[in-house]
Amino acid sequence: MKIGDKVRFLSDTGGGRISGFKGKNIVLVEDEDGFEIPTLISEVVVVDTDDYNISKVHTSAVPNFTNKVVEEEKREQVRTDDDEIISFKMPVEERKGGDALAAYLAFVLMDIKNISNSAFETYFVNDCNYYMRFNYLVAENNSWKLHFTAEAEPNTKLFVEEFTKDVINDMERVAIQIIAYKRNKGFIFKPSVDVKLRIDPVKFYKLHSFQENDFFETPALLYAIVENDEPVKPLVMDAKKMKQSMYGGEKTNKDDNARSNSYVRRYSDDQSKGKSHVRKHNPDVVVVDLHASEVLDSTAGLSNADILNYQLDVFHRTIDEYKNKKGQKIVFIHGKGEGVLRQAILQQLKYRYKSYTYQDASFQEYGYGATQITIR
Repeated sequence: MKIGDKVRFLSDTGGGRISGFKGKNIVLVEDEDGFEIPTLISEVVVVDTDDYNISKVHTSAVPNFTNKVVEEEKREQVRTDDDEIISFKMPVEERKGGDALAAYLAFVLMDIKNISNSAFETYFVNDCNYYMRFNYLVAENNSWKLHFTAEAEPNTKLFVEEFTKDVINDMERVAIQIIAYKRNKGFIFKPSVDVKLRIDPVKFYKLHSFQENDFFETPALLYAIVENDEPVKPLVMDAKKMKQSMYGGEKTNKDDNARSNSYVRRYSDDQSKGKSHVRKHNPDVVVVDLHASEVLDSTAGLSNADILNYQLDVFHRTIDEYKNKKGQKIVFIHGKGEGVLRQAILQQLKYRYKSYTYQDASFQEYGYGATQITIR
Protein backbone atom coordinates (compact mmCIF):
# COMPACT_ATOMS: atom_id res chain seq x y z
CA MET A 1 0.00 0.00 0.00
CA LYS A 2 1.54 3.25 -1.14
CA ILE A 3 0.81 6.81 -2.19
CA GLY A 4 -1.08 6.84 -5.47
CA ASP A 5 -2.89 3.51 -4.96
CA LYS A 6 -6.62 3.52 -5.59
CA VAL A 7 -8.54 2.11 -2.60
CA ARG A 8 -12.10 1.55 -1.47
CA PHE A 9 -13.58 1.53 2.02
CA LEU A 10 -14.47 -1.84 3.56
CA SER A 11 -17.18 -0.65 5.93
CA ASP A 12 -18.55 2.23 3.84
CA THR A 13 -19.28 3.13 0.26
CA GLY A 14 -16.80 5.07 -1.85
CA GLY A 15 -13.04 5.37 -1.83
CA GLY A 16 -10.31 7.32 -3.58
CA ARG A 17 -6.55 7.46 -3.91
CA ILE A 18 -3.98 7.39 -1.11
CA SER A 19 -2.48 10.86 -0.70
CA GLY A 20 -0.40 10.19 2.42
CA PHE A 21 -0.05 8.47 5.79
CA LYS A 22 -0.60 9.76 9.31
CA GLY A 23 1.17 7.82 12.02
CA LYS A 24 1.36 4.04 11.90
CA ASN A 25 -2.26 3.10 11.36
CA ILE A 26 -3.93 5.98 9.53
CA VAL A 27 -4.03 6.47 5.77
CA LEU A 28 -5.23 9.66 4.07
CA VAL A 29 -7.69 8.88 1.26
CA GLU A 30 -8.36 11.67 -1.24
CA ASP A 31 -11.86 11.41 -2.72
CA GLU A 32 -13.02 12.68 -6.13
CA ASP A 33 -13.74 16.14 -4.64
CA GLY A 34 -10.18 16.53 -3.38
CA PHE A 35 -10.99 16.01 0.31
CA GLU A 36 -8.59 13.91 2.40
CA ILE A 37 -10.34 11.38 4.64
CA PRO A 38 -8.28 9.92 7.52
CA THR A 39 -9.06 6.19 7.63
CA LEU A 40 -7.69 3.16 9.48
CA ILE A 41 -5.42 1.14 7.21
CA SER A 42 -7.39 -1.94 8.17
CA GLU A 43 -10.55 -0.32 6.79
CA VAL A 44 -9.35 0.11 3.18
CA VAL A 45 -8.36 -2.27 0.43
CA VAL A 46 -6.24 -1.54 -2.66
CA VAL A 47 -8.21 -1.94 -5.90
CA ASP A 48 -5.81 -0.37 -8.42
CA THR A 49 -2.17 0.72 -8.59
CA ASP A 50 -0.94 3.54 -10.82
CA ASP A 51 1.17 1.93 -13.53
CA TYR A 52 4.00 4.41 -12.86
CA ASN A 53 3.49 4.54 -9.07
CA ILE A 54 2.86 8.28 -9.27
CA SER A 55 0.11 10.13 -7.47
CA LYS A 56 -1.47 13.15 -9.12
CA VAL A 57 -0.56 16.58 -7.84
CA HIS A 58 -3.30 18.99 -8.96
CA THR A 59 -1.73 22.41 -9.31
CA SER A 60 -1.55 25.39 -11.60
CA ALA A 61 1.49 27.53 -12.31
CA VAL A 62 3.92 26.84 -9.47
CA PRO A 63 7.32 28.41 -10.11
CA ASN A 64 8.41 27.44 -6.58
CA PHE A 65 7.59 23.74 -7.08
CA THR A 66 10.17 21.79 -5.07
CA ASN A 67 11.63 18.33 -5.33
CA LYS A 68 9.97 17.37 -2.06
CA VAL A 69 6.61 16.62 -3.67
CA VAL A 70 8.19 14.66 -6.49
CA GLU A 71 10.23 12.61 -4.05
CA GLU A 72 7.18 11.84 -1.97
CA GLU A 73 5.45 10.54 -5.07
CA LYS A 74 8.13 7.87 -5.48
CA ARG A 75 8.38 7.00 -1.80
CA GLU A 76 7.25 3.47 -0.98
CA GLN A 77 5.15 2.64 2.09
CA VAL A 78 5.69 -0.83 3.58
CA ARG A 79 4.03 -2.52 6.54
CA THR A 80 6.16 -4.67 8.86
CA ASP A 81 4.96 -7.72 10.79
CA ASP A 82 4.21 -5.58 13.87
CA ASP A 83 2.01 -3.29 11.75
CA GLU A 84 4.63 -0.53 11.61
CA ILE A 85 4.74 1.68 8.50
CA ILE A 86 8.23 2.13 7.04
CA SER A 87 8.84 4.74 4.36
CA PHE A 88 11.81 4.53 2.03
CA LYS A 89 12.88 6.02 -1.29
CA MET A 90 12.88 3.59 -4.20
CA PRO A 91 16.18 3.72 -6.13
CA VAL A 92 16.01 4.98 -9.69
CA GLU A 93 16.22 2.16 -12.19
CA GLU A 94 17.91 2.73 -15.53
CA ARG A 95 17.09 0.69 -18.61
CA LYS A 96 19.31 -0.47 -21.41
CA GLY A 97 19.30 1.92 -24.33
CA GLY A 98 17.68 4.68 -22.28
CA ASP A 99 20.52 7.22 -22.32
CA ALA A 100 19.16 9.01 -25.38
CA LEU A 101 16.78 11.78 -24.36
CA ALA A 102 13.11 11.06 -25.04
CA ALA A 103 10.11 12.96 -23.70
CA TYR A 104 6.48 13.43 -24.67
CA LEU A 105 3.51 15.60 -23.83
CA ALA A 106 0.48 13.37 -23.38
CA PHE A 107 -3.24 14.07 -23.21
CA VAL A 108 -5.53 11.43 -21.73
CA LEU A 109 -9.33 11.22 -21.93
CA MET A 110 -10.91 11.01 -18.49
CA ASP A 111 -14.11 9.48 -19.88
CA ILE A 112 -13.34 7.58 -23.05
CA LYS A 113 -16.98 6.51 -23.42
CA ASN A 114 -18.20 10.10 -23.52
CA ILE A 115 -15.65 12.04 -25.58
CA SER A 116 -18.06 14.89 -26.30
CA ASN A 117 -18.22 15.85 -22.61
CA SER A 118 -15.01 14.37 -21.25
CA ALA A 119 -12.35 16.39 -19.50
CA PHE A 120 -8.66 15.72 -20.19
CA GLU A 121 -5.47 15.19 -18.22
CA THR A 122 -2.07 16.44 -19.29
CA TYR A 123 1.07 14.42 -18.49
CA PHE A 124 4.78 14.90 -19.03
CA VAL A 125 6.42 11.59 -19.97
CA ASN A 126 10.14 11.13 -19.32
CA ASP A 127 11.15 8.07 -21.35
CA CYS A 128 14.89 7.98 -20.65
CA ASN A 129 17.48 7.45 -17.90
CA TYR A 130 17.97 11.15 -17.18
CA TYR A 131 16.22 13.32 -14.63
CA MET A 132 14.36 16.12 -16.36
CA ARG A 133 13.66 19.51 -14.82
CA PHE A 134 10.99 20.96 -17.10
CA ASN A 135 8.73 23.98 -17.57
CA TYR A 136 5.35 23.72 -19.28
CA LEU A 137 4.12 27.02 -20.76
CA VAL A 138 1.04 28.11 -22.70
CA ALA A 139 0.91 31.10 -25.04
CA GLU A 140 -1.45 33.95 -24.21
CA ASN A 141 -1.60 36.40 -27.12
CA ASN A 142 1.98 37.63 -27.50
CA SER A 143 3.25 36.39 -24.14
CA TRP A 144 3.66 33.07 -22.32
CA LYS A 145 2.27 31.82 -19.00
CA LEU A 146 3.93 29.17 -16.87
CA HIS A 147 1.41 26.41 -16.10
CA PHE A 148 3.66 23.86 -14.42
CA THR A 149 7.27 23.26 -13.45
CA ALA A 150 8.71 20.17 -11.81
CA GLU A 151 11.35 17.47 -11.91
CA ALA A 152 10.47 14.20 -13.63
CA GLU A 153 12.48 11.18 -12.57
CA PRO A 154 13.88 8.76 -15.16
CA ASN A 155 11.37 6.51 -16.96
CA THR A 156 8.29 8.01 -15.34
CA LYS A 157 5.33 10.15 -16.21
CA LEU A 158 4.16 13.13 -14.21
CA PHE A 159 0.66 14.58 -13.99
CA VAL A 160 0.61 18.23 -15.07
CA GLU A 161 -2.97 19.50 -15.10
CA GLU A 162 -6.62 18.76 -15.85
CA PHE A 163 -8.68 20.82 -18.29
CA THR A 164 -12.01 20.86 -20.12
CA LYS A 165 -12.89 21.44 -23.76
CA ASP A 166 -13.91 25.04 -23.23
CA VAL A 167 -10.25 26.03 -22.82
CA ILE A 168 -8.75 23.89 -25.61
CA ASN A 169 -8.72 26.78 -28.05
CA ASP A 170 -6.58 28.74 -25.60
CA MET A 171 -3.93 25.99 -25.59
CA GLU A 172 -3.02 25.92 -29.26
CA ARG A 173 0.57 27.01 -28.64
CA VAL A 174 2.53 25.40 -25.82
CA ALA A 175 6.22 25.30 -25.04
CA ILE A 176 8.36 22.87 -23.05
CA GLN A 177 11.80 23.69 -21.68
CA ILE A 178 13.96 20.82 -20.37
CA ILE A 179 17.27 20.47 -18.56
CA ALA A 180 18.48 16.85 -18.33
CA TYR A 181 20.98 15.40 -15.84
CA LYS A 182 21.81 12.42 -13.63
CA ARG A 183 22.40 12.32 -9.91
CA ASN A 184 25.27 10.86 -7.92
CA LYS A 185 27.12 9.64 -11.02
CA GLY A 186 28.88 10.89 -14.11
CA PHE A 187 26.85 11.33 -17.29
CA ILE A 188 27.09 12.55 -20.87
CA PHE A 189 26.13 16.21 -21.07
CA LYS A 190 22.88 16.91 -22.92
CA PRO A 191 22.00 20.32 -24.38
CA SER A 192 18.88 21.94 -22.95
CA VAL A 193 15.67 21.41 -24.90
CA ASP A 194 13.33 24.24 -25.88
CA VAL A 195 10.40 23.15 -28.04
CA LYS A 196 7.24 24.94 -29.13
CA LEU A 197 4.27 22.79 -30.13
CA ARG A 198 1.07 23.70 -31.93
CA ILE A 199 -1.78 21.68 -30.42
CA ASP A 200 -4.59 20.88 -32.86
CA PRO A 201 -7.92 21.44 -31.03
CA VAL A 202 -9.77 19.31 -33.59
CA LYS A 203 -7.96 16.18 -32.40
CA PHE A 204 -9.69 16.42 -29.02
CA TYR A 205 -13.05 15.88 -30.71
CA LYS A 206 -11.98 12.69 -32.51
CA LEU A 207 -11.69 9.41 -30.66
CA HIS A 208 -9.18 7.96 -33.14
CA SER A 209 -6.72 10.72 -32.18
CA PHE A 210 -6.18 8.85 -28.91
CA GLN A 211 -4.01 5.79 -29.60
CA GLU A 212 -2.72 2.85 -27.63
CA ASN A 213 0.77 3.52 -26.32
CA ASP A 214 3.52 2.26 -24.02
CA PHE A 215 2.92 4.78 -21.24
CA PHE A 216 -0.77 4.52 -20.33
CA GLU A 217 -3.27 1.72 -19.95
CA THR A 218 -5.79 3.83 -21.84
CA PRO A 219 -5.45 5.51 -25.28
CA ALA A 220 -3.64 8.85 -25.27
CA LEU A 221 -2.80 11.69 -27.63
CA LEU A 222 0.99 12.04 -27.68
CA TYR A 223 3.14 14.93 -28.88
CA ALA A 224 6.85 14.20 -29.10
CA ILE A 225 9.12 16.77 -27.45
CA VAL A 226 12.52 15.13 -27.89
CA GLU A 227 13.39 11.72 -29.36
CA ASN A 228 16.81 10.09 -29.59
CA ASP A 229 18.41 13.30 -28.28
CA GLU A 230 16.83 15.36 -31.08
CA PRO A 231 14.23 18.03 -30.17
CA VAL A 232 11.16 17.62 -32.34
CA LYS A 233 10.16 20.57 -34.49
CA PRO A 234 6.67 19.80 -35.83
CA LEU A 235 6.14 23.37 -37.01
CA VAL A 236 9.07 23.32 -39.42
CA MET A 237 7.91 23.04 -43.01
CA ASP A 238 9.70 22.26 -46.20
CA ALA A 239 11.21 25.45 -47.64
CA LYS A 240 9.75 24.72 -51.07
CA LYS A 241 6.26 24.31 -49.60
CA MET A 242 6.64 27.52 -47.64
CA LYS A 243 7.59 29.37 -50.80
CA GLN A 244 4.58 27.92 -52.62
CA SER A 245 2.34 28.88 -49.69
CA MET A 246 3.54 32.47 -49.78
CA TYR A 247 3.69 33.12 -53.50
CA GLY A 248 1.02 30.96 -55.06
CA GLY A 249 3.02 27.82 -55.85
CA GLU A 250 4.66 26.52 -58.98
CA LYS A 251 1.48 24.94 -60.35
CA THR A 252 -0.37 28.17 -61.04
CA ASN A 253 -1.09 28.94 -64.68
CA LYS A 254 0.16 32.00 -66.57
CA ASP A 255 -2.94 34.05 -65.83
CA ASP A 256 -2.65 33.29 -62.13
CA ASN A 257 0.99 34.30 -62.10
CA ALA A 258 0.22 37.49 -64.01
CA ARG A 259 -2.43 38.48 -61.48
CA SER A 260 -0.17 37.55 -58.59
CA ASN A 261 2.79 39.51 -59.97
CA SER A 262 0.53 42.46 -60.70
CA TYR A 263 -0.69 42.38 -57.14
CA VAL A 264 2.81 42.20 -55.71
CA ARG A 265 3.89 45.20 -57.80
CA ARG A 266 0.80 47.17 -56.85
CA TYR A 267 1.51 46.83 -53.15
CA SER A 268 5.29 46.87 -53.32
CA ASP A 269 4.97 50.46 -54.58
CA ASP A 270 3.11 51.28 -51.40
CA GLN A 271 5.90 49.73 -49.36
CA SER A 272 8.41 52.25 -50.61
CA LYS A 273 6.39 54.90 -48.80
CA GLY A 274 6.76 53.21 -45.44
CA LYS A 275 6.85 49.66 -44.06
CA SER A 276 3.31 48.61 -43.08
CA HIS A 277 1.48 45.35 -43.60
CA VAL A 278 -1.98 46.94 -43.15
CA ARG A 279 -3.52 48.97 -45.98
CA LYS A 280 -6.90 50.55 -46.55
CA HIS A 281 -7.94 49.21 -49.95
CA ASN A 282 -11.14 51.22 -49.69
CA PRO A 283 -12.92 52.91 -46.77
CA ASP A 284 -14.78 49.69 -45.86
CA VAL A 285 -12.00 47.10 -46.27
CA VAL A 286 -8.70 46.64 -44.47
CA VAL A 287 -6.16 44.67 -46.51
CA VAL A 288 -3.40 42.80 -44.68
CA ASP A 289 -0.62 41.25 -46.72
CA LEU A 290 0.84 38.32 -44.76
CA HIS A 291 3.66 37.52 -47.17
CA ALA A 292 6.91 37.24 -45.23
CA SER A 293 8.50 39.99 -47.27
CA GLU A 294 5.68 42.33 -46.24
CA VAL A 295 5.48 41.67 -42.50
CA LEU A 296 9.20 41.20 -41.83
CA ASP A 297 12.10 43.51 -42.61
CA SER A 298 14.32 40.43 -42.99
CA THR A 299 13.93 36.66 -42.68
CA ALA A 300 17.64 36.08 -42.05
CA GLY A 301 18.14 33.55 -39.27
CA LEU A 302 14.43 32.66 -39.08
CA SER A 303 13.13 29.14 -39.60
CA ASN A 304 9.96 28.46 -41.56
CA ALA A 305 8.21 27.84 -38.25
CA ASP A 306 9.34 31.24 -36.93
CA ILE A 307 7.98 32.92 -40.05
CA LEU A 308 4.64 31.13 -39.81
CA ASN A 309 4.29 32.01 -36.14
CA TYR A 310 4.98 35.68 -36.87
CA GLN A 311 2.44 35.71 -39.71
CA LEU A 312 -0.17 34.31 -37.34
CA ASP A 313 0.77 36.88 -34.71
CA VAL A 314 0.10 39.64 -37.26
CA PHE A 315 -3.24 37.97 -38.03
CA HIS A 316 -4.22 37.95 -34.33
CA ARG A 317 -3.06 41.51 -33.70
CA THR A 318 -5.04 42.79 -36.65
CA ILE A 319 -8.25 41.13 -35.49
CA ASP A 320 -7.70 42.41 -31.95
CA GLU A 321 -7.29 45.92 -33.35
CA TYR A 322 -10.63 45.85 -35.18
CA LYS A 323 -12.63 43.49 -32.95
CA ASN A 324 -14.87 46.30 -31.68
CA LYS A 325 -15.73 47.60 -35.18
CA LYS A 326 -18.83 45.59 -36.09
CA GLY A 327 -19.18 45.00 -39.80
CA GLN A 328 -15.52 45.78 -40.52
CA LYS A 329 -14.18 43.71 -43.44
CA ILE A 330 -10.56 42.53 -43.36
CA VAL A 331 -8.83 40.79 -46.26
CA PHE A 332 -5.83 38.63 -45.36
CA ILE A 333 -3.57 37.78 -48.27
CA HIS A 334 -1.82 34.50 -47.57
CA GLY A 335 -0.92 33.04 -50.96
CA LYS A 336 -2.01 29.76 -52.47
CA GLY A 337 0.62 27.02 -52.80
CA GLU A 338 0.15 24.13 -50.33
CA GLY A 339 -2.17 26.28 -48.24
CA VAL A 340 -0.21 25.94 -44.99
CA LEU A 341 -0.80 29.52 -43.86
CA ARG A 342 -4.37 29.51 -45.18
CA GLN A 343 -5.25 26.37 -43.25
CA ALA A 344 -3.76 27.82 -40.08
CA ILE A 345 -5.88 30.95 -40.51
CA LEU A 346 -9.05 28.97 -41.20
CA GLN A 347 -8.45 26.90 -38.09
CA GLN A 348 -8.25 30.09 -36.03
CA LEU A 349 -11.50 31.36 -37.57
CA LYS A 350 -13.32 28.10 -36.90
CA TYR A 351 -12.32 27.66 -33.29
CA ARG A 352 -11.12 31.00 -31.90
CA TYR A 353 -13.23 33.49 -33.82
CA LYS A 354 -16.41 31.50 -34.30
CA SER A 355 -18.70 34.53 -34.49
CA TYR A 356 -16.93 36.05 -37.49
CA THR A 357 -17.98 35.21 -41.03
CA TYR A 358 -15.39 34.56 -43.72
CA GLN A 359 -15.12 33.74 -47.41
CA ASP A 360 -12.63 33.71 -50.27
CA ALA A 361 -11.77 37.28 -51.15
CA SER A 362 -12.43 38.71 -54.61
CA PHE A 363 -10.28 36.93 -57.15
CA GLN A 364 -10.29 39.91 -59.47
CA GLU A 365 -9.02 42.29 -56.79
CA TYR A 366 -6.62 40.10 -54.85
CA GLY A 367 -5.83 37.13 -57.09
CA TYR A 368 -5.72 33.62 -55.66
CA GLY A 369 -4.91 33.13 -52.00
CA ALA A 370 -6.86 35.71 -49.99
CA THR A 371 -9.54 35.35 -47.32
CA GLN A 372 -12.02 38.04 -46.30
CA ILE A 373 -13.52 38.07 -42.81
CA THR A 374 -16.26 40.28 -41.38
CA ILE A 375 -16.21 41.33 -37.73
CA ARG A 376 -19.51 40.43 -36.02
